[in-house]
Amino acid sequence: MLNTRHVRFSFTLITLYLLSSCSQPLSTLESVIERGELVVLTRVAPTTYLSNKSGASGFEYELSSLFAAKLGVKVRFLFPEQFNDVLKLTTEHPADFVAAGLSITPKREKNLLFTPAYYTVKQQLIYHYRTRRPRSVKQLKSPFFEILAGTSHAENLRTLKQTNPALDWVETYNTSVLNLVGMVNDGLLDYTIADSNQFQILRAQYPMLNAAFDISAAEKIAWAFAKTKDRSLYNESVKFLDEIKKNGILNQLQDKYFGYSKQLNYVGRCTFREHLKTRFPALRDDFHLAAKKYALDWSLLAAVAYQESHWNPDAVSPTGVRGIMMLTQATAKQMNVKDRLDPSQSIEGGAHYLATRLKKIPSRIGEPDRTWMALASYNIGLGHLEDARVLTQKHGADPDKWVDVKLYLPLLADKEWYPKTKYGYARGHEPVTYIDNVRQYITMLEQLEPSNTNDNENLLNDALEVQLPAL
Repeated sequence: MLNTRHVRFSFTLITLYLLSSCSQPLSTLESVIERGELVVLTRVAPTTYLSNKSGASGFEYELSSLFAAKLGVKVRFLFPEQFNDVLKLTTEHPADFVAAGLSITPKREKNLLFTPAYYTVKQQLIYHYRTRRPRSVKQLKSPFFEILAGTSHAENLRTLKQTNPALDWVETYNTSVLNLVGMVNDGLLDYTIADSNQFQILRAQYPMLNAAFDISAAEKIAWAFAKTKDRSLYNESVKFLDEIKKNGILNQLQDKYFGYSKQLNYVGRCTFREHLKTRFPALRDDFHLAAKKYALDWSLLAAVAYQESHWNPDAVSPTGVRGIMMLTQATAKQMNVKDRLDPSQSIEGGAHYLATRLKKIPSRIGEPDRTWMALASYNIGLGHLEDARVLTQKHGADPDKWVDVKLYLPLLADKEWYPKTKYGYARGHEPVTYIDNVRQYITMLEQLEPSNTNDNENLLNDALEVQLPAL
C-alpha cells in the first residue's frame, strides 16, 4: 500500500528542484547558444577586420567566425569609437569578448582574462626614408612623434622613458594606426609605432617608409574576456584555440593573412608603383576581361603577369618564353595564342592556362590553397607539385594545405630526396618565392589600384558607422 504522505513529499521535492533549476541563470556559454549569436568587440585594421564591396575579411574576423561556427551560432561584430574602448570590457558589456589583436600586458591582465596566445608580434618604430634613421631610443628627440593612445605601444614607451628621460611623444585617441602611418608618409609626423604584422601589410602601400628598430621584445596576442566567476565561454574558446592549433587551421590562417613575402625591398616596391602608373593602365581592361572570361580574380591574374614580366609586353627570356605572361611556344599553341607579344592574346592565353591548372587541382582542396597550388603547377609543373605533395604526406603533414606543401617543395632540389620522386629534380624553392611575390603583388594591387583606392580609404569610416555607444 502506497504511503500518500511519502508520495506528496517526493512530489514536492521534485517540484522545488525543477523550479530552482529553471530559476538559475544561464551560463555565458548557454546564453550565447540560446540567443544564437556570438558578439565580438574588434577594431578596424588590416590585421583584424576590414570590410568592402567584396565583404568582410581579416585574421580576427575569420578566427572569430570559425569559433562561432564551432558553437553553432552566428557572429556579430561591434566597433568602438576609440581603440581605448576595447579595453573596457565588463560583464555588463554587450560584447562576449575582444578579438582585436590585443597584446597581453601585465596592466591589461589586471582587468581582463586572456586566452593562451595564438601568435606574436613586435612593436616597430616607423620612419620615412627622408628622415634620418634613428638607431636607438636615445635618438628619438623629435616633437613629431605620435602614437595611438591606450595601446601597449604607449605602455612600452613609458617603460623606456624611465631610463631615457628625454624621450617624448604624443598620444592621440581619435585616429588609427593606419592614419598615423599615413601621416608619417605625408611628412606630418617623423615617427609612429606599429605592430610588425600591421606594418608588413601597410608597407606595400607606403614604400618610402621603413621600420627603424623594434621597441619591444615579441608580444603575445590573444582574445580577452571580462573577469568573472563564470568561465564557460572562456573555457570553450581555450578548447577551440587549442584544437585549431593541433589540426593546423591556425597555422593556415596565419599563412593566409601574414604568410606572404616580407622581403620585397624598397626598390621592388617603388618599381611596382611606377609600373602601376606607367604600364598597368594600358593592360587594365585586358586583365579584367580575361579574368571574367575564365572566372579568375583580376588582381591574381595581374599579379601573376607582373611576376612573369613586370607587365612588359616585349619581355623575352633566354629560354624562349615571351610576352606579358611569358608563355612557352608549346603553351601558346595549346591556348590558341597566335602572337605571344600581343598583350591581349598573351593575357587571355595566360588566364586560360591558369584556369586549366586550377581544374587539375583535386576538388577537395579549398581556397586559397587551391589557387596557390595551381600557381605552383603553373610555375614548376603539375608533376613536380605532386611529388612535393607526396613528400609532404610522407613527413606527416597535410598535402592539401599550401602552408605545409611549401615547406617540402625545396626538397625537390635535395639530392637526398629528389631521386626518390617520380619526376626527379626540380628547383623547388622557386615556386615558393614565386607565390610569395604574387601574394605581395595582389596586396599592393588591392591597396593601390585606382579603382580600389576610394574603397580602401573609406574602409575605416564605413566600418565605424556601426559603433558602440560611448563607454
